[in-house]
Amino acid sequence: MRIFETKSLGLKKIDVGLLLVYSFIGLLFLSCKGELKDASKAEQKPNVVILYMDDLGYGDMGSYGSAIATPNMDALADGGVRFTNGYATSATCTPSRYAILTGSYPWRNKDAKILPGTAPLLISKDQQTLPKVFKSKDYHTGVVGKWHLGLGSGNLDWNQHITPGPNEIGFDYSHIMAATQDRVPTVYIENGDVVGLDPNDPIQVSYKENFEGEPTALSNPEMLKMEWDHGHNNSIVNGIPRIGFMKGGEAAKWKDEDMADHFLEKAKDYVKAHKDEPFFLYYALQQPHVPRTPHPRFVGKSGMGPRGDVIIEADWVIGEFIKTLESEGVLENTLIIFSSDNGPVLNDGYKDLAVEKLGDHKPAGSLRGGKYSLFEAGTRVPFITYWKGTIKPQVSDALVSQLDLLSSLAEFIGSDVKTGDSENLMPVLLGKSDQGRNSLVIEATSRTAFRQGDWVMIPSYNGPAVNQWVQIEVGNSKQYQLYNVKADPGQEKNLAETKPEKLKQMQHDFKAIRGDINKK
Repeated sequence: MRIFETKSLGLKKIDVGLLLVYSFIGLLFLSCKGELKDASKAEQKPNVVILYMDDLGYGDMGSYGSAIATPNMDALADGGVRFTNGYATSATCTPSRYAILTGSYPWRNKDAKILPGTAPLLISKDQQTLPKVFKSKDYHTGVVGKWHLGLGSGNLDWNQHITPGPNEIGFDYSHIMAATQDRVPTVYIENGDVVGLDPNDPIQVSYKENFEGEPTALSNPEMLKMEWDHGHNNSIVNGIPRIGFMKGGEAAKWKDEDMADHFLEKAKDYVKAHKDEPFFLYYALQQPHVPRTPHPRFVGKSGMGPRGDVIIEADWVIGEFIKTLESEGVLENTLIIFSSDNGPVLNDGYKDLAVEKLGDHKPAGSLRGGKYSLFEAGTRVPFITYWKGTIKPQVSDALVSQLDLLSSLAEFIGSDVKTGDSENLMPVLLGKSDQGRNSLVIEATSRTAFRQGDWVMIPSYNGPAVNQWVQIEVGNSKQYQLYNVKADPGQEKNLAETKPEKLKQMQHDFKAIRGDINKK
């Protein structure tokens, strides 16, 4: 064997043959390591992302008949399962969010109603939650966007670490707004701490009375760049009047027009940080909830005013997020669930031309009612499951609810956790079955109705027939209402008198679930 000197390098003599052997072993090791890494990635558990819209109606996206261009939302619908009978549990936001994360009917919790920004955490730390299910199977869990499920335990000090919150009910990472875009405090909170807070300018928040000397929409209308219509005449932030009173925290206040971009970047960063491990991300967008503040890039793009513009903005956001999943190599290993927390509303407190510029667009599609309503459009919403290369594109008429995600996704990742209200419909969500749930209790402003098969029964309730602010039929009537929503999706023909046996049977089945059918 040839031997050469390496004195100039300060090394001992090396056998070239051995060097070649060692090199071959090294290359083999690196090759095997690469194969093992590829195999490990291929065997990684599927990621799950929930894209949750805010007030998007059944008819607000192209694949459900919208006049608004939503190509990225439609790509999910056209490439996955588009459900025609997909439901939120409730016609308002907090109860629906409670249900999707707990797998429990919100009407079982008397506090599960639209919350002020100062409300304590609605979900108990001991309660089963969707992120806890994922954590039990070694998933990293994150929430980005709108929260509106309360924070703290009461008398919250926004200038200290905020607990309990999302991180105490199963989320490893959280970057949220406390309540809604139209409610104070108007700041972002990351893992329990207000982002960008100046300790020399502490935050004060109240939903009872204003702080001395602080301007409001009533006292200083000249400061407004957005005109309020009802219920939004308290503190002014960025020229927009809000619900509730706030003082201080100037450096931490968000810029409304940048909110969509802000949450998008946080969602993208989350994917990039956790792409090498299984993750569950609950990405709760704020659109098209009020105040509708599209970034200048989208102003005027819809021709329908700010409401249409923010739907286009949200569609772009979703497209950019999907691009990130793809560029980071995880799109084909990610189940995406897309839906909305409740039905549509036009004038929801601001004069933003949503009614005047609506044109021929029908946010509720062929359905009756909208947000706040027991009629179909209050809770029947866009509902899509998408998994590139795994789910076969199709349209499903199966009855499914966001309530079912906890038990279904638990089974999906190999957990036996379930709740009494949440049904395991994973085969339906994956497009392998059309056998959805048989019945569902729906809720609007603490009142409930009952869907069973193709039928919907609304009990008798006293109260106004129309919401005085948003001019939507809420479903109240002194008489029972019974509709076959397959034959009559617009709920135009009340069959309670002509189908007494059907009504009686549904009353019985409803009471078995809900208890007193007139309980409010």
